[in-house]
Amino acid sequence: MDDLRQLPRFEDSLSYLYIEHARIEQHEKAIAVHDASGLTPVPCAALALLMLGPGTAITHAAIKALADNNCTVAWVGEEGLRFYAAGTGGTRGSSALLRQARLMSVPQLRLAVVMRMYRKRFPGGLDANLTLQQIRGMEGIRVREAYAAASRKTGVPWTGRNYKRGDWASADPVNRALSTGNACLYGLVQAAILSAGYSPALGFIHTGKQLSFVYDIADLYKVDLVVPTAFEVAGWQSPSVERLMRTTCRQKFQDTRLMQRILPDIVELFDSTGLPVVTDDPVWDTETSAPGALWNPSVSDQSEGRSEGGVNYGPDAA
Repeated sequence: MDDLRQLPRFEDSLSYLYIEHARIEQHEKAIAVHDASGLTPVPCAALALLMLGPGTAITHAAIKALADNNCTVAWVGEEGLRFYAAGTGGTRGSSALLRQARLMSVPQLRLAVVMRMYRKRFPGGLDANLTLQQIRGMEGIRVREAYAAASRKTGVPWTGRNYKRGDWASADPVNRALSTGNACLYGLVQAAILSAGYSPALGFIHTGKQLSFVYDIADLYKVDLVVPTAFEVAGWQSPSVERLMRTTCRQKFQDTRLMQRILPDIVELFDSTGLPVVTDDPVWDTETSAPGALWNPSVSDQSEGRSEGGVNYGPDAA
């Protein structure tokens, strides 16, 4: 692709598609799914995330078509409940990643972003004098009340969040629906993060996992979107609770315009306005097509900086 601005905008895409036991090939300028029912064309230019479940095979040409259209591909377990790997997003610039790394690695900046993340979950606002521990306590109450309210509304009994990854069938329908909905939300949020050039691993509230930042952002929407939907689906008493939860979440995400909210919310969280002033900010890479610059260390006769164009000739170069 000559001009990366040709990539479709993430917010204009469809949300996600889960496929299992099928072969995926390039079809014209898109892809097609071959399974027992025949051939189904998929307009990957309008898709944000393709989740590949067990029994899928995909060609090199299909992967290229998906990458050219900024569609993230994720390899997942049965029903999309386990995450194994994912492709990269469409952006080639590093400015978003460098900013995320800076905010995450400086304690004062990280705390400011964490507080913003919690405040977004309380539309009525939070007392500025509350400590992080107090806010986390309030968040726990908010989540428990959301489970209780959804249980009362749907009549679905709720005994707590409980499931075993090694014994999936032993969980009750509402817990299976919650896990399925969370997996769909995580996949969509990860696709958004990758499409904008951020790292799924550099979390602020969560830490130590490859999807820590995904969990951070997904928690902004989980209680409002996934929890009520899971109780609604569980109340239908269908044996196909996972499939119904996937399709219902897809419609719910579309109805609530989640695709249009994720990236602007991240930009708002990372906005420099109101953040503590910290010196030594890095130089952002704003050129997406040229090779990256080379970092120079700070030494006695050479100030810290970078060499443009990916070539470092050094002070003694001829």
